[in-house]
Amino acid sequence: MAVFHFVRQQYGFMRIYSRKESHGRVARIIDTVAIYTATIYPLLYWHFAGIHQNFNWFVDGDFILAKSQLALMISKWIYFTVIATYLVKETWLVIKYNRFNIPKNLIVAGTFLSWYFGIVYYNGDMAFTTLNVVSHGLPYMALIWLNERKRYETKNEQKTTLLRLTFSTYGGVICFAAVLVLFSYLEEGLWDGLVWREHSRVFHAFSILPAISTNLLLALVVPFLALPQSTHYVLDGFIWKLNGKSAI
Repeated sequence: MAVFHFVRQQYGFMRIYSRKESHGRVARIIDTVAIYTATIYPLLYWHFAGIHQNFNWFVDGDFILAKSQLALMISKWIYFTVIATYLVKETWLVIKYNRFNIPKNLIVAGTFLSWYFGIVYYNGDMAFTTLNVVSHGLPYMALIWLNERKRYETKNEQKTTLLRLTFSTYGGVICFAAVLVLFSYLEEGLWDGLVWREHSRVFHAFSILPAISTNLLLALVVPFLALPQSTHYVLDGFIWKLNGKSAI
């Protein structure tokens, strides 16, 4: 579900920034194939390059990995063919309409670069996690902030000091991001202190928590800690259904 969420969300971003385009069905299909290829090819590479890969999305055993040079070769040719087709299509649109959709192309390019370099080129968990935060997390945060800022400006309701600080000026982005960082650090700290015990130097304050080892307690605590992520996956199915009055 998590992998599907990451793949599908890049498609959602691309569609948001191309919603005002009217270049025909073929152009739309090429865009769709391109954004899915940007994420699916690195996943195929990870699955078929062999178990020696350093990259692992979650933990060992979560995914079935195999080794197939034929599958790698075919998917590689399809990958670069799709890239070439997309570049030709965008070049033709620029020549014909003298317009270039910068946000959409940044999303497409960022997805290609972050997934390829994170999984295929650098072949590492840290590389992909860091790059994926840029292509996945930052646009998502921007989408939320811009949409809520639009609602803040249009609704006649009591505005608290925190809301004014967050949405009245673009400096409120710092406040908005700080809240997200605080909650994410708290969530990851609880994971590390109670379950994983892998990064005590980063989450030193949580090292005083007792590590849970009994199956009964793990069965209660792990779903609780996973609730923010699973809620995010569910809400993500609705957040793209913004009406035409959205500021995004």
